[in-house]
Amino acid sequence: MSKDQDSIAVILESLLFRMDEKTAMILKCLDMLTEDELWVRPNEASNSAGNLILHLCGNITQYAISALGRKEDIRERDLEFSTRGGYSKQQLTNKFSKVLKEAREVILSRTREEWLSEYKVQGFVLSGIGIAVHVVEHYAYHTGQLAFWTKQLKEVDLGFYSGTNLNTKNDE
Repeated sequence: MSKDQDSIAVILESLLFRMDEKTAMILKCLDMLTEDELWVRPNEASNSAGNLILHLCGNITQYAISALGRKEDIRERDLEFSTRGGYSKQQLTNKFSKVLKEAREVILSRTREEWLSEYKVQGFVLSGIGIAVHVVEHYAYHTGQLAFWTKQLKEVDLGFYSGTNLNTKNDE
């Protein structure tokens, strides 16, 4: 493996670690919500947990699976936000898991050249690495929204880092 390939592998390992971390957080939130709470919106300018899952599925599909994986772009973005139900928690979880699995397969199968190539996605031109960074930062952003909304609905600490001393100093 060349130095460039090693560098890309390190980047991808870090990005996939963060996706896995956020996936666990999202699944914990979904597990805590009832079927009815899944589609509750804080207000009309905000999205329900169900909408956020549909939106993440759409975004990951468009960026990672379609653009990076060079498949047809079938995303219907407006539906991700206008949907007011129609999916059970299990159906949403299954859809979400399927999208994540397919995206992971695409990410793990790209070549060095594909990571450095440019892709047009959602009107932007990004490198393969740029797409992966976008997917992870977008994923983390909406994970925070899901966590905040779950805390609001349930009035509990989600305990994402239970058992980890987050006060440990860097040199310890």
